[in-house]
Amino acid sequence: MVISLIGYMGSGKSHISKILSEKIDFKLIDLDKEISRRNKLTIPEIFEKKGEIYFRKLEREALEEILASEENVVLSLGGGTPVYYNNMEIINHNSKSVFLRTGVGTLVERLSKQKEKRPLIANISDEDLPEFIAKHLFERNQFYSKAQFTVRTDSREPEDIVNEIIEKLYL
Repeated sequence: MVISLIGYMGSGKSHISKILSEKIDFKLIDLDKEISRRNKLTIPEIFEKKGEIYFRKLEREALEEILASEENVVLSLGGGTPVYYNNMEIINHNSKSVFLRTGVGTLVERLSKQKEKRPLIANISDEDLPEFIAKHLFERNQFYSKAQFTVRTDSREPEDIVNEIIEKLYL
């Protein structure tokens, strides 16, 4: 079984997937880290040197390979993964998808501290960040909302979020 965690950058996918994988004894794969490992470049370096289109191609290839796996995996997806190609359909067909729904205020608070690590927001001023996130989230929600399960993350402890995911998936 593959459990795919989706959501906007800063929604907690990496943190929650780590706790979830340990709790249910599944292998953990962070899609961005896997792409970096395979290409020996960080995600910002891939964006800078090869561009986003090239990155999305690498992302799709890695996604298909992981979803075809026979292993029990918790897969933490990049925020844009569900948006490109027909990735969301493939994710739903080959895994249990969970949308970590996080409000704009929480996302701004988290992301303002890590802009240099996030290519899509690295050059956006702090004052423009809330509007950018709100618009971007609005565009992406049509894909995220196709997830089989949704878990709200605002003002919640990671352990409570993980327990809700386990409950929803009947694990």
